[in-house]
Amino acid sequence: MAERRVNVGWTEGLHARPASIFVRAATASGIPVSIAKADGPPVNAASMLAVLGLGVQGGEEIVLSSEAEDAEAALDRLAKLVAEGLGELPETV
Repeated sequence: MAERRVNVGWTEGLHARPASIFVRAATASGIPVSIAKADGPPVNAASMLAVLGLGVQGGEEIVLSSEAEDAEAALDRLAKLVAEGLGELPETV
């Protein structure tokens, strides 16, 4: 299982617009990805309701994971998106 631990770069955390950006990127990755708070159970990263339900705050550590064979590059891209708190999806996602 591939895993990335990253601190959320969006000051408002994973709420509304940032969550939407993240969920679209997770869906676009084409692989199943899970997201969890550092001390919590994982949820489907492609589900807006599940991501919002985590209540992730800005600066909080999250864990991105996937059991897909080719997950390394996708998790790297998602981790960069979350850490940098980008305002929109980069073309490389």
